[in-house]
Amino acid sequence: MLAAHTIRLEVGVSGKQQIKVLIVDDHRTFGEALRAALAQERDLDVVDVVTDAPSAVQAATEHHPDVVLMDVSMPGVDGIEATRRIKEVDPEARVVMMTGLENELLLGKAVQAGASGYLGKTEAITIVAESVRVVYRGDPILDEAEVEQALRTLRHRRAQEGSIERRLDRLTPREIQILQRLAQGMSNEQIATDLGMSPHTLRTHIQNILTKLGVHSKLEALVFAIRHGKVAAAG
Repeated sequence: MLAAHTIRLEVGVSGKQQIKVLIVDDHRTFGEALRAALAQERDLDVVDVVTDAPSAVQAATEHHPDVVLMDVSMPGVDGIEATRRIKEVDPEARVVMMTGLENELLLGKAVQAGASGYLGKTEAITIVAESVRVVYRGDPILDEAEVEQALRTLRHRRAQEGSIERRLDRLTPREIQILQRLAQGMSNEQIATDLGMSPHTLRTHIQNILTKLGVHSKLEALVFAIRHGKVAAAG
């Protein structure tokens, strides 16, 4: 779990230009409730509430918000990709992700997409409002060490995924055929007959599969291939 976010609560920017805020959340009720709550803050002006990524990009292009409060989980294009697109059309917009789930991978992806950080959806409205002010000033709302750790975790995960992809790409079409038949519950004898090869040739193929995937048994190879989408599990 991530450490609790520490945000400096300071006096608002009353008397100065209002901060334009765009709210993006696929639950309209939540977005409108957040708009109503932020309307009580004299220095904040919610310019729009939208429920999907394409509308968010359009609203950002039209309104040029100072700060976007972005839902992470949305059907279709998620908040991470929506953030990336908004930063492309309006690089000056600052994005704060809002989510019900906190983890380092999510934070790392958000930061890489251009977000200034993120908040839990259960945060008090005073925290949300002050976070808007903080990122508007260009100050961080997350601890620097926390962000660096999240980025390290993301880099490590992507390196692992790259290694997995490389291992799977080494499989030949014949080896994938063998794995698919194993996934269907066929025995070695059935597979050899079905593919027109000798049992010895099949054993050689299976050993090559184990070597390429870096596993020690047919079961491990099968689980690995199914988990990463190379073959389909039996229905």
